[in-house]
Amino acid sequence: MIPNFIVVIPARYESTRLPGKPLVDIAGKPMIQRVYEQCISAVNSDLVVVATDDDRIRLACESFGAKVVMTSSECLTGTDRVAEVSRKIDAHYYINVQGDEPLFNPIDIKLLIDNINLDKDDILMGYCPIASKS
Repeated sequence: MIPNFIVVIPARYESTRLPGKPLVDIAGKPMIQRVYEQCISAVNSDLVVVATDDDRIRLACESFGAKVVMTSSECLTGTDRVAEVSRKIDAHYYINVQGDEPLFNPIDIKLLIDNINLDKDDILMGYCPIASKS
C-alpha cells in the first residue's frame, strides 16, 4: 500500500552562506538531527527521509537512525530534492521540512496532515503570522 504521505527533509552541504550547515553542532547534535527529531515527534520515523547529495550528511543521518535518499548534486533547491524523492518513493503527498529549521513546531506537521485531503489539487504551505516588527 502506498503511504498517504512522507516527510522529506532536504539537506545540502554546499550552502554558499554556511557550508556544512546541516552538520553544524547545536547543543551536542548536528542541526539535521534536531530537525529529524522534531519530525519524528510528529509522525512515525518510517515516514521521514532525509534527501541529500552528500555522503557526510548521509553518514551523520544514518548514525542516528534516519533513512536517507541520495539525490543529484544538480538539485538547486530543497524543492528539487523533494521532487527527486517523489520519483524514488511513491506516496500521495510529500511534506517538505527544510533541513535548517531545528526549532519548528511539530504540531505544524500534524496540522498539515489533518488538512491534507481537503482539496487534492492544492499545495499546502505552513506559515505563521509576524506578530511584531521588532
